[in-house]
Amino acid sequence: MTVITNIQDLKDIYHRRVPKMFYDYCESGSWTEQTFRENTSDYDQLRLRQRVAVDMTGRSTASEMIGQKVAMPVALAPVGMTGMQCADGEIKAARAAEKFGVPFTLSTMSICSIEDVAENTTAPFWFQLYTMRDTGYVSRLIQRAKDAKCSALVITLDLQILGQRHKDLKNGLSAPPKPTLKNMIDLSTKWGWGLEMLKTKRRFFGNIVGHVDDVSDPASLMDWTAQQFDPTLDWDKIKQIKDEWGGKVILKGILDAEDAKMALNVGADAIIVSNHGGRQLDGALSSIKALPAILDAVGDKVEVHMDGGIRSGQDILKAVALGAKGTYIGRTFIYGLGAMGEAGVTKALEVLHKEMDISMALCGHRTMDEVSRDTLLIPKNFGGDWQ
Repeated sequence: MTVITNIQDLKDIYHRRVPKMFYDYCESGSWTEQTFRENTSDYDQLRLRQRVAVDMTGRSTASEMIGQKVAMPVALAPVGMTGMQCADGEIKAARAAEKFGVPFTLSTMSICSIEDVAENTTAPFWFQLYTMRDTGYVSRLIQRAKDAKCSALVITLDLQILGQRHKDLKNGLSAPPKPTLKNMIDLSTKWGWGLEMLKTKRRFFGNIVGHVDDVSDPASLMDWTAQQFDPTLDWDKIKQIKDEWGGKVILKGILDAEDAKMALNVGADAIIVSNHGGRQLDGALSSIKALPAILDAVGDKVEVHMDGGIRSGQDILKAVALGAKGTYIGRTFIYGLGAMGEAGVTKALEVLHKEMDISMALCGHRTMDEVSRDTLLIPKNFGGDWQ
């Protein structure tokens, strides 16, 4: 039996267990994947300051994100097709997050529907919204999230058009997988995954099927989805959606200080510094490098969160030390989910928590409030010396 001590251990099991199509969907970026790679590697440029002879007893990683108490400053990010990584994946991930005491964010492009997750959890979760051309569908989706008592709406801003992701195109990504010879050969080696999938009825995009006219099979579903992302999205529409929702709003996909200021103007409760996991604009800055300039621009006026590249508790500590009030993990919890289901998500959270807690202590801190830029050794021009 594998002894799991870090996130890579979970990723190795995940790689063996999940069909190639869905592994590649998770573990890839757009075009050359430069931004995808640098999201992770750029954390290595930051160093932690070790402090000694400091009382390390009574430590706590507890914090708050948009006024909600969290066991550590981490939320599960919205990840499309999570229910294809593991049967009923969104439900299992939401349960693990609830038990651990961190927020779960359900994607518009989830396999399990809003109602599925609400019926199988007790803690309010967050809902991520893609703005679609079909405004009636968007309004119905918002109402469904209200009915499910979702406690925040996360509006994704950086998917007005779909970035080109070579692996997804070559694999013919779909949910469920098309019965091609290539797919059948791969699936025949993933029998554990397949047996679990046979036991669930949730194999399509649950927030779309049954809620949109003329969508009845995987082909029509993928066609509808590809045509629906709204290229006309602007700040006025974002303000309208915020007003329609009426609750806490988090704007995801901010990489530029000027956009952060615009998000502030529309009254966002928080923004997420994010490049969509390197899956949209390849060649953009990594999230961790974009974070300081955005914090300098708006950090004391709106809550700034970040996602992208977090693979350890030290990565979380570094992001918080730079000034982020919260972080999001996507691939990291997917590795655990694909490897071991709900228990794997819990294990991923436990690994991150232990790494962050020990590192925080060795830096001489007992609470998250004590963590600051003084916790880090930051290279000069870390964000880049650009003209």
